Amino acid sequence: MTPGPAPAAGRTPGSGALPVALLRRIAAQPAAPPPGERCEMCGESIPGVHQHVVDVASHAMMCSCRPCYLLFTDSTAHLRYRSVPERYFSFPDFELGPGQWDELEIPVGLAFFFRSSTLDRTVAFYPGPAGATESELPLDAWGAVLARNAALAVAAPDTEALLIRGPGKDRTQADCHLVPVDACYELVGQLRRVWRGFDGGQEARDQLTAFFENVRRRSKPARHENHETVAGGPQ
Repeated sequence: MTPGPAPAAGRTPGSGALPVALLRRIAAQPAAPPPGERCEMCGESIPGVHQHVVDVASHAMMCSCRPCYLLFTDSTAHLRYRSVPERYFSFPDFELGPGQWDELEIPVGLAFFFRSSTLDRTVAFYPGPAGATESELPLDAWGAVLARNAALAVAAPDTEALLIRGPGKDRTQADCHLVPVDACYELVGQLRRVWRGFDGGQEARDQLTAFFENVRRRSKPARHENHETVAGGPQ
């Protein structure tokens, strides 16, 4: 019997294995980047819990590594990007006069407010089934809130928000905290996933309660005379 052709070098008969030379070339190629989040400024890998930078023009959040974050912490520099501080403040003396929440024309009991340096005015957003919805904020009504609560002036433009819950069935007084603006978008995303009906439903209310409990634990009382550096200083 005449023997058949010898198998090609690097193959095992009938195995369908790749030639050894091809395997060597594959092994020599750079490894694919590990899965997970990456800095949107330099492309470096970042942990799941990381910091953010704001695009001042679009208000878009960008995930960042620590070195990139530190590049944009100077609040006095004229830059397109701003690092989001990590401080939380409470306002124990915060108050809204009779009817002031209604005058803000927020259709739900929660909203966050921050000053846009690009628009040169305060903007307001509230949560809902579609995510964050911008409110047509009456400037006179918001000006009256600021006049009544001078300590709110500590909030930095673009990067820090005033998160306010209006009076409700279980609260006779409004509640206000200064928080990083990315925390507000995170909250809105959480509520969007569980929102039911007009008011969000019980699961959304439970999420909101847990969020505010965490905010209270992290907050310290704010005072109008507070002179901390907004970004890059004491947190």
